[in-house]
Amino acid sequence: MSESAATSVPLARAESSWPNLLIQLGAALFIVALAGSAIVVPQLRLLHVFQALIYVAVVALAPRKGAWAYGAGVAVGCVWNGLQLFVTHNAQGGLIALWSYLHTSHPRRIDTMMVSLGTLGHFLLIAGCLAAFLPGAGKAQWWRFIGGAVIGLAYFALIVALLLPR
Repeated sequence: MSESAATSVPLARAESSWPNLLIQLGAALFIVALAGSAIVVPQLRLLHVFQALIYVAVVALAPRKGAWAYGAGVAVGCVWNGLQLFVTHNAQGGLIALWSYLHTSHPRRIDTMMVSLGTLGHFLLIAGCLAAFLPGAGKAQWWRFIGGAVIGLAYFALIVALLLPR
């Protein structure tokens, strides 16, 4: 059996599996958060367009180049969530802003609310990537996973260094 024939059956199953749905939903939520933030903070638009490409690539590549895409999705999601939860605390600030909006009907800090939405999106993305990757992970897949993580983080660092408003 050829390599492509051997991989076509699992891929067909992976495209409709619940981990893939989590990946798609998580990426979609994060892209919505990027768009919402870019609307209220125009200086972030270019950065967010290039950042959205990470999630488009993960969704597009996951069914075919799984380990690479899963590594990028997990690494970028973990780093971004870690920064927002433990360094800037914008994820918590977004929830506070949302709570205030629900009680006052006056939206404030919409961009910070988008951070909380993005954090949720990343949790779904991370869970989906790990659920899709871990069951069949062999040594070669782990190297691809790590490679995808390195490439994803390098791209993320590059766009932040070049495009983050100063």
